[in-house]
Amino acid sequence: MQDIQPWILNFIQLPQTLADDEVSSSLQVLCYLLFSNEDVAARVFDVLDLLIDGTFETLYMVFLSSFFTILFGLPLGVILTITKKDSLLSAPTFNKILGMIVNTIRSFPFIVLIVVLLPFSRMLIGTSIGPDAASFALSIAAIPFVARLFEGALEEVKHGIIEATLSMGASKLEVVFMMIAESLPSLINAATIAIIAIIGFSAMAGSVGGGGLGDLAIKYGFYDSRLDVLYSCVIVLIIMVQCVQSTGDYLARILRTHQYGVLTPIIHFVYKVCGRTQR
Repeated sequence: MQDIQPWILNFIQLPQTLADDEVSSSLQVLCYLLFSNEDVAARVFDVLDLLIDGTFETLYMVFLSSFFTILFGLPLGVILTITKKDSLLSAPTFNKILGMIVNTIRSFPFIVLIVVLLPFSRMLIGTSIGPDAASFALSIAAIPFVARLFEGALEEVKHGIIEATLSMGASKLEVVFMMIAESLPSLINAATIAIIAIIGFSAMAGSVGGGGLGDLAIKYGFYDSRLDVLYSCVIVLIIMVQCVQSTGDYLARILRTHQYGVLTPIIHFVYKVCGRTQR
């Protein structure tokens, strides 16, 4: 009975708690209800308050960076694929030069690349710190990486299918769309790997003022020796990675088995756009 009494008292005092200026937010009220010890409740609220802000900043960076990474990485991967020797638009010299540029950017450690891109971030965005500047650096770092992944996925399309499509009178642009449609499950897997890498990069961006969970873990978890904040940041990052990986695996699986379920209209639309030459 003694263990239950503090919970009952907390619920009875809820109206007064809601009106109290010192405990104004719903999150504070929730912590106060769950933990009868006020010191523990205050500490939990402090950690949750920090985590919410850091998580939203990380999600913002990951979403923005992933969008631009895929937007520019897919065309770059296509160009790297179709300009190879004996490929659709054979241009070996151009392919080697472009590949060298891609490999050069990929060779930079991410922390070093952020420092190198500071002047460009300040010039284009107006600031060299914060989630926006970090998103710019994340995109530049991830585009060459995902382009190589997309290149590998597109190369899985059999040469015989490409030749057959060309012999049916399809244009080279239509063949490119066909290649994208044929390799869509592998492209999804590649995008999943890229997004998970961006989540890891976003945590590193916190060490140079990028914000997010990485900044939170370093500032409070490492420098202030608050292990509760450090471990909480790690747990949230693990949950993010698991969610992205599970979603990517699910999408790739339904594309391979053609059991689309509720995603049938969306998948058919994508194949209609990308797979016009399969009619």
